[in-house]
Amino acid sequence: MSRLAKTWLSGLFVAGALALGAGTAAAEPIRIGIANFGEHPQLAASIAGFKKAMAENGFVEGTDVVYSESHTNFDASLVPQMIAKLQAEQPKLIYTITTPVSQIAKKALAGSGIPVVFSAVTDPVAAKLVPSWEAGDEGMTGATDLQDVAAVMEFTHKLLPNAKRFGVPYNPGEANDTALLDKIKEAAPAAGFEVVAVGVDNVNDIQQRIASFAGKADVIYTPASNLLQPAIAAVSAAARQAQIPIVNSDDGAVRDGVVPASFAVNYEQVGLAAGRIAAEILKGKDPKTIAPWRPAYEDHRALISRKTLAAFGAEVPASLADCGCQID
Repeated sequence: MSRLAKTWLSGLFVAGALALGAGTAAAEPIRIGIANFGEHPQLAASIAGFKKAMAENGFVEGTDVVYSESHTNFDASLVPQMIAKLQAEQPKLIYTITTPVSQIAKKALAGSGIPVVFSAVTDPVAAKLVPSWEAGDEGMTGATDLQDVAAVMEFTHKLLPNAKRFGVPYNPGEANDTALLDKIKEAAPAAGFEVVAVGVDNVNDIQQRIASFAGKADVIYTPASNLLQPAIAAVSAAARQAQIPIVNSDDGAVRDGVVPASFAVNYEQVGLAAGRIAAEILKGKDPKTIAPWRPAYEDHRALISRKTLAAFGAEVPASLADCGCQID
C-alpha cells in the first residue's frame, strides 16, 4: 500500500473516531438540578408533573436528562448551601420549588448563565422574581400556584352557607402568604365575607393563634404556606376544638381525614406547566420572553370528607350533594 493511501486511510480512521466520540458526547444526558424546600405531597406532585412534561417534550429521564434532587427540610438557612451544591454540578437548568428557595436561587445564580424555572410560588411579582405577570426576568420564569380566591370563596359559601367571617392564618414573613392575604381582602367584599387574619410566624404558636379565631371566624382557610401546611394537623386540632371548619389549599389533608374540605390548586398541573417552560428554555427560548404561568379555574379541584366535616360540627349541604367531590 502506498504511503499516500496509508495516510488517507489513517486520516479516515481518525475522522471516524472523532465523529464517534462526538456522537457519544452528544448522547450524554443533560443535568437538571431540582431545589426543593422540603418533603410535602404538594411539592412532590409539582416535581412529578415537571418530569412528566419534560418527558413529553423530548427530555426522557435517564436517556436525555438526569436530575439531581435536593431539599432542606424547610430550613431556609440551608438553601444557599443547597443551591451552591447544585450549581457545582454544572446543570443546564435548575428547577426551584417555593418562594423562599426561588428568591435565594435568583440572587445566588445571577450572572451564572444557568436558567431557573420556579414553581409553587404564589406571586412572583411581589416576590421580585419577575418584573410583571407579562414577562419573565433575566434567566428566570416559571409556574405559580396562585389560587383563584373568588372561586375559593364561592366554594366556601356553598359548603357553609351561613358563614360570613373568613379566617385566614398566615405567616407574615413569607411573601406567598402576604400576597395571597392581600388578594383575599380584595375579593372578600364582593363574595360577602369579612376577613379575619391572624399572623403565625412560629409553629410553636399555632395552637394559641388558631384558638384566637374562636368567636371571630365562621370558617378558616389555610393557604399553601410553607409554615402552616407541614403543620396542618396542629392547625386542624386547634380549629376542631373551636369547632371552626377548615377549607384547606391542599386536598391531601382531606384524604388523610385531617381537615374537612379543600379547594386546591392541582400541583401536578403546576409542575406540568413548569416542565413545559423548562423544555422551551432548553430548546433555546429566552426566559425573559416567557410570562409566568398561573392556574385557571379548571386547574383547581374541590374535595370534602363527610366524616371529618361532621367532626367539626357541620354537614354537606344539599347544594353539593351531587358535586362528585365527596369522600367518607
